[in-house]
Amino acid sequence: MTGPLKPARNSGNLFDLVAQLGTTPEEQVDALVERGGVTIERIVSTGQASPPGFWYDSPRAEWVVLLTGAAMLEFDGDPEPHRMKPGDHVLIEAHCRHRVAWTSDTEPSVWLAVHYP
Repeated sequence: MTGPLKPARNSGNLFDLVAQLGTTPEEQVDALVERGGVTIERIVSTGQASPPGFWYDSPRAEWVVLLTGAAMLEFDGDPEPHRMKPGDHVLIEAHCRHRVAWTSDTEPSVWLAVHYP
């Protein structure tokens, strides 16, 4: 038997968009959990893309799922872009160079990203 349940100390709603969407050129990135080398983020994109010639090259793996909106990822060495719609997810291994080629500018693209060693 276990003790009484502890109340939630850190809760929220992934679809509550705190920032004024469309008023900043930056994506909104919120770290939801950071524990033991694992980071879980909510990312809200509204038409943002990686700068030309820029590639992410992280020492950690990343699993990402698109919850709303639409997006397109590019992977270094892969000539075919990876189009994403709600529910699509992808595992990006550590040091796999990738970039965000496009996100919808007509609706928020809400991502859930899990970074881990």
